[in-house]
Amino acid sequence: MSISALGLPLVDSGLESRVRSRMVEVESSLAGAVEADMGVVSEVARHLLAAGGKRFRPLLVLLAAEFGDPLAPGVVPAAVVVELTHLATLYHDDVMDQADLRRGAVSVNARWDNSVAILTGDFLFARASDIVADLGPAAVHIQAQTFSRLVQGQIRETVGPQEGDDPLQHYLRVVADKTGSLIATSARLGAMLSGTDEVIERELTLFGEQIGSAFQLSDDILDVSSEESESGKTPGTDLREGVPTLPTLLARRSRQPADSRLLELLAGPLSDDTEHAEALRLLRDNPAMGQARDEVCRRADDARARLATLPDIPARQALFGLCDLVTSRTS
Repeated sequence: MSISALGLPLVDSGLESRVRSRMVEVESSLAGAVEADMGVVSEVARHLLAAGGKRFRPLLVLLAAEFGDPLAPGVVPAAVVVELTHLATLYHDDVMDQADLRRGAVSVNARWDNSVAILTGDFLFARASDIVADLGPAAVHIQAQTFSRLVQGQIRETVGPQEGDDPLQHYLRVVADKTGSLIATSARLGAMLSGTDEVIERELTLFGEQIGSAFQLSDDILDVSSEESESGKTPGTDLREGVPTLPTLLARRSRQPADSRLLELLAGPLSDDTEHAEALRLLRDNPAMGQARDEVCRRADDARARLATLPDIPARQALFGLCDLVTSRTS
């Protein structure tokens, strides 16, 4: 794993070398963390770990730690904690979504069953909790708060907006809780456990919250705009399944007569291939796409502003590159 795996600039050979070396430690620790007394538990827990992933959250822990002592003993365990937590949420998400594939592999709920998937997610949460307990009361407190936000975000998404709720604001809160919270925690733990001061820790936490939400919202745009999205899904998958996304929610706010056909299509199921293709074409040409890109850019700009207050070190330049990436991938 290297910084370039996420398309970030190789701004410094020393930084690249440290990150590469520490990510090897993270991978080794992750492999050990998913082992259990029961062979079947280990097999299921290894399933998504072996499927890979960008390891974005551990990488952010390591980059945030550069603002303190990057070799501090708690940094790698913190990176393991956030990735185990992320993996656990994927097991649970696949059950909620009844997904058949995850990262190009058969999902756990499809290969085994829902109960096994849920319990394996619980096992991974427990392993993360066991590791974070050795990082001190503050880290335990942060992990508990993050877990609370993750669960509330999933519940909020499941029950949907209530009477009087703004659907767009409801969705943005879901994104903040389900995605932004753990990425913010990744930056916060890296900063805290490397010994940075409270100001740097706070700014990196706020950076993580914004860039994490921005990445999720940019995925929403890619689902509509790309011919083949980064997630490997067929373009317009969320649209077909009626999953609320930033572009569709913005489009539904339109009161323009020219958008009436799109609104009609968005109001009903899109199981018909012809109607789905029509809705996808109309949405791609709709002003909502530009508005969605503006929202992603606004959040990336806010994240950049947080970084501007930090010491000018190679890790800061790498994080600036992350802000550039999140905007350029949807342009």
